[in-house]
Amino acid sequence: MEKPSAQHHPVKNKRRFRNTLLKWFQANAKSYPWRETTDPWSILVSEIMLQQTTVTSVLANRRFENFLQEFPNIKTIAIASEEKILRAWEGLGYYNRVRNLQKAAQTVLHDFEGKFPSDAETLETLPGIGRYTAGAVSSFAFDHPAPIVDGNIARVLSRLLDYHKEVDSTEGQKIIWETATELLDPSKARLFNSALMELGQTICSPKSPTCLICPVRNFCQTKTPSCLPVKKPRKKFVQIDEHAFFWFEKNQILLSKGHDSRRKGFWKLPLRSPEECAHLELLSQHCYTITHHKVTLHLYHAQPPHLLEGEKYHLISELSNLPIATPIRKILDQKAMELGL
Repeated sequence: MEKPSAQHHPVKNKRRFRNTLLKWFQANAKSYPWRETTDPWSILVSEIMLQQTTVTSVLANRRFENFLQEFPNIKTIAIASEEKILRAWEGLGYYNRVRNLQKAAQTVLHDFEGKFPSDAETLETLPGIGRYTAGAVSSFAFDHPAPIVDGNIARVLSRLLDYHKEVDSTEGQKIIWETATELLDPSKARLFNSALMELGQTICSPKSPTCLICPVRNFCQTKTPSCLPVKKPRKKFVQIDEHAFFWFEKNQILLSKGHDSRRKGFWKLPLRSPEECAHLELLSQHCYTITHHKVTLHLYHAQPPHLLEGEKYHLISELSNLPIATPIRKILDQKAMELGL
């Protein structure tokens, strides 16, 4: 069936729009652990965690609960070692997020006497906190009237407005944020922002929006929801070949501590140039994707002729305590099983 035509404009009829959306949300809201609290630290953790990770993944692996069990407050993470915070964040990727999370906690502890600021403008001055996250903490923790725009909300608003320009351009961001600010219910910011976000997560989905059951279909201006939002072209993947040594002796395995931007602070397999490995017999090949890189790892069962800075042996029994990127841990686990280690 064809999408129904709009009867009202969301901004011109914002009070009616708010009431309609909130009525739907209060009857259909999903229960998430981060919705059961108004603690700003817990909410900040959830927002940073969900930036690049799906809700399903966070829920399935209890990542949110496990992280807060390890770091229940800003004091515990402020004094933690980098190795400890990276291990706790392992599997979530984009590890600068947890480094900035620690810096933000340290800033609140030292500059704000351990109390989170409640207004979005001040929250945005914390390390690693952008406009969206600042608004999310302000509205979800303190119920302050701070607008938020994430991918879900940008999609909803572009369809409500029938906006066909790039939503991630400077002009597009200005219009979308202005609309989010205009529509926001200042007396029910926590509920309204949650409702708008959930609408995008459920009904107003990217590819197959269920417009016929959408609670705000009478406000939606677009006739072609599946064509929106319009975004800038995605970055192309960079192909990378890596050549690594897999070597163990006396229940110890040789690892190297990463210093590049992708794996800083993580233990990985020692790498060498293709020329240094040309004479070696290939043990196996492994392909994985990390951010915008597609990596083919060529693995050799051999001892490097000499160790480089940052390379050392670790007991195999200690690997579970070390921060190791998920693709490398999978390779280590696979080889350990094959070799009966």
